[in-house]
Amino acid sequence: MIKLIGVNKIYKNKVKVLDDVNLSVKAGEFVSVVGQSGTGKTTLVKILTGEEKVSSGKVWVGDWDITNIGKAEVPYLRRQIGVIFQDFKLLDKKTLGENISFALEVCGKSPSKIKRIVPSVMKIVGLAGKENRYPHEVSGGEQQRAAIARALVHQPKILLADEPTGNLDAINANEIIDLLLKINNFGTTIILVTHNRDVVNGLNRRVVTVDAGKIVSDRAHGKYII
Repeated sequence: MIKLIGVNKIYKNKVKVLDDVNLSVKAGEFVSVVGQSGTGKTTLVKILTGEEKVSSGKVWVGDWDITNIGKAEVPYLRRQIGVIFQDFKLLDKKTLGENISFALEVCGKSPSKIKRIVPSVMKIVGLAGKENRYPHEVSGGEQQRAAIARALVHQPKILLADEPTGNLDAINANEIIDLLLKINNFGTTIILVTHNRDVVNGLNRRVVTVDAGKIVSDRAHGKYII
């Protein structure tokens, strides 16, 4: 599903942020990528979503070599990889339903298809009946659920969650993790990038630890060790 082979990333200031990274993620896995700030996790996310290119090495998503992906191809990649961020990135002046619909509108989906898909994904994430609420009218946990619903509208094979619980209290954080597990049970590959020790240790799933740009640990049932 995802394969990185000998990946290096060096920025213009000659700082090496990824150092010979080799990583394979199989379809249907739930993988936590952990490490302190500045270890290379964010750069790894940007490479997988096409926002950054590697300095050397190879990156595959499915059968697609995205190592030198062009700007015109990035939107197609991001329909295969749904992305969730820490700060939700919802549009304040649009309702939750409109935020989710917008992700389909920009891709030219028909109104009838949008009308069918949006209630379905909102039901999956536990937001049925809240289509007309604005982001400021719901909790942080519900905002993140809306962001997850928006990421699901293209039925991505991979869901990349970049610090999805970073702005949430423990109760809401646990609910979001439970939702990600539910989505994983549907067959979606989940990559959780986080520094939340409690979340990682509670999952008992595969844990990849990054430190100083290198993968220093990769355990099938790991813990947060840094």
